[in-house]
Amino acid sequence: MGKKGERGAKEKGAGLSLEEEGKNAAKRSDPHGEEEYQCTGILEQDFNELCSRAGLTKIPKVTVRLQSASNLFPPEESDMPAEKEVPASLTQIQSKYAYFRPCIQTELEHDDPKSVREIFLRGWKIEEKMLGVFSKCLPALANLQAVHLWKVGLTDLSLLSLIAILPNCPALKTLMLEGNPLAEGSFYRLIGEESTLAHVSLRNNNIGDDDAKLIGQALSTLKSSNKSLVSLTLSFNNISDLGAGYIAEVCVLPPPPPGPDQGLRLNRSLLCLSLAHNQIGDQGAHKLAEVLGPFALTHTEVVERRRLLLEKESQERSRSPLRHADAKSSERPSSLISNTTIDKLQVAKQIKSGSKKKEPSKKEDKAQASTAGGGGVAGGPAIAPAKKEDAKQAKKMVSTPEQKAVRGKGTKSGAKEKRSLPPELEVREPWPAPRSRLPGHWEPTEIVNPLLEQAEHRDGKVFLPGNRVLINLNLSWNQLTEQGLKAFLAAMESQQQASKATAGVKWQMGLLRLSLGKNRFPADSKTFAKLQELMVPRDPTSRQLPKAPDEELAAPS
Repeated sequence: MGKKGERGAKEKGAGLSLEEEGKNAAKRSDPHGEEEYQCTGILEQDFNELCSRAGLTKIPKVTVRLQSASNLFPPEESDMPAEKEVPASLTQIQSKYAYFRPCIQTELEHDDPKSVREIFLRGWKIEEKMLGVFSKCLPALANLQAVHLWKVGLTDLSLLSLIAILPNCPALKTLMLEGNPLAEGSFYRLIGEESTLAHVSLRNNNIGDDDAKLIGQALSTLKSSNKSLVSLTLSFNNISDLGAGYIAEVCVLPPPPPGPDQGLRLNRSLLCLSLAHNQIGDQGAHKLAEVLGPFALTHTEVVERRRLLLEKESQERSRSPLRHADAKSSERPSSLISNTTIDKLQVAKQIKSGSKKKEPSKKEDKAQASTAGGGGVAGGPAIAPAKKEDAKQAKKMVSTPEQKAVRGKGTKSGAKEKRSLPPELEVREPWPAPRSRLPGHWEPTEIVNPLLEQAEHRDGKVFLPGNRVLINLNLSWNQLTEQGLKAFLAAMESQQQASKATAGVKWQMGLLRLSLGKNRFPADSKTFAKLQELMVPRDPTSRQLPKAPDEELAAPS
């Protein structure tokens, strides 16, 4: 309780201090200090004015980011006279050192100062007072999509102030915080359940296993899950097998108090994960591979699955009460039907439905015979009975599935699992064309709870198909050996078999790209050769771009 109280007090204090700094920056420096500055959306003008009002003497310059490194320094002029060589060299030295002065680099959308798309802050410490200035000028940038921070000296407390700014920037979907270790590892706060960020990069932040556990919990728990994050970069850190297991499903070593209910296991929004340049070995590879294939639910997860199914069923019943009005009172209540019975009787229902499909064909034959034998007068009375018969038949065809779902014992919930989900659980396709996943093109979609996915019963356990939303996994420059490759090979073979059964479902494509270069398995590994045969046809980039040895699924050197 003491740690939670201190953490809550820190968050509250950070929010209050940021609000005070923003108000002080927006007020004029006169004794009254009543009139607040209204931002214009032009970053250079707003930033300079707010810094001067906040009492900052050294104001970083706002510049447009140069597209080419050749433009950083002026070209040498060898034809200049000797008397002008000294001033030219001084100018060149000044321009070189000016590059390392604190500044804010921007990228514009259409050469319009009001269309700032990305901002870059590199190599200078951001104080609390500067964050107060940003809290006023950044929300005024309507087109701001990405913020890049590299070695800016943020602390755990100042990170909370930065997080408080993010919800006020609706178009901001990309945050890169790199080269900025935190003492308490508060990076997980960037990807919580309420986060709206789609792309987060946390490279070179000295993230260890304890920090990875918090990140895994932020990705998903039994009750909540991040639904906006699309790509997460955790490369160049200190994540070992234990940390990789936390990211996969948290519980790696016994005893597991809450059960393995976090991380990629129950997350269905993350598409790309990079764990390159870490210390992950075979044990971590096994944990990551397990969540990609079918896995058994724990007792806690089975109980939660049943609760969600009953809740979904009650919601459907409240929206369509007439369907259940004619249900027999002697039937077993649907709330008492076990989840095992629901799934087992789905097969019996399919067999019955297949046998009953033959009845309409017999009725159609009788209708056609009566029509043919009822006289040959065009437009005569013989046509009316045919229409009446067709109307009755159509009515039966429409009402039969619904009546089966209501009257069939033990098949109610199983049928509803296959139907359309409630609006709050409805799945809108979260895997469109690859270009729509680029920053600025992605829009969060409603994602179904993975515990409501179609389950399979084997050996008295309930199995889910696994995480088939993740399409890109980078584990290059780690410590994987032949055993780790076998784990991924088994996972990919199971995904390939499952993809044949769910052909055409774009949001269940499974892993499309797996980067395993520069690990510790031999170059002539047969397991790697089999894995490459499976992955190269699935990789969409292998047919478009030349392969890079460090990025593609390539053998180690």
